[in-house]
Amino acid sequence: MDNRAEVREFLMSRRARLTPEEAGLVAGGNRRVAGLRRSEVALLADVSVEYYAKLERGSIAGASSSVLDSLARALRLDDAERAHLFDLARAADGIPVSGRPRKRAATQASARLSLQWALEAITEGVAFVRDPYQNLLATNALGRAFYSPLIGDGGRLPNLARFQFLDPVSRDFYPDWELFSEMCVGIMRAEAGRDPHDRTMQDLVGELSTRSETFRALWGAHNVRTHGSGTKRFLHPVAGELTLAYEELAITAEAGLVLMVYTAEPGSPSAERLRLLASWGASEDTPAEQHRTTS
Repeated sequence: MDNRAEVREFLMSRRARLTPEEAGLVAGGNRRVAGLRRSEVALLADVSVEYYAKLERGSIAGASSSVLDSLARALRLDDAERAHLFDLARAADGIPVSGRPRKRAATQASARLSLQWALEAITEGVAFVRDPYQNLLATNALGRAFYSPLIGDGGRLPNLARFQFLDPVSRDFYPDWELFSEMCVGIMRAEAGRDPHDRTMQDLVGELSTRSETFRALWGAHNVRTHGSGTKRFLHPVAGELTLAYEELAITAEAGLVLMVYTAEPGSPSAERLRLLASWGASEDTPAEQHRTTS
């Protein structure tokens, strides 16, 4: 696949952010480039300058795993960035990373009763299924109450990236809005590297780049990340401030989809607020639930 522009911009951005001192080199004077020179990256990766220049022009097809490993070490790539580099190389070689039937998977997941039953069995945490395009496909009861600011009166499950960058409400819902923005784009960047010709991802990126200056700037930074686990803060209009731990789990029956679960530390104020939110959701018959019962 022709992903040379993506490869070129990723390698150039990683080289530009790394100083000679960080790489264990003597900087010297008269430096005209930010970060490392190509010759310095080649030295650190133990390849010729000509070969590294070829890689940085985007011609990464055929690069061996040992070369990619050396390049990752030279550029001090973290685990997510290293995985992204290998994804870009596999895509350039025309090797499918996952072969996942993305559009079909979304339809199957939202219609599969057993998955909805599994979600509803999680009663003390927010649980939902998300696809690679940040579409919220299914939630449990607490998830519908939790995401009521996103779902709104129409009852349709939202796209988390569109909410993040195009809905002003997101700045209230996410107290750490800038951090959430970086995470969202980093996850999407990593996903896009696996399949540079994914039209659905291209269309979403194009829409957000056109409508959000922040998204456009973050996308141009070429930072990537994985989600995995961690802690996030939310400001819910009903429950108030919530500090929740999250775990991301792969759904093996539907490649490319993940199950996200947010939970609160037992006995914490956030745990009590989650219980109050669950009670509110049950009593209010949230818009999403109304939609489910009338459709």
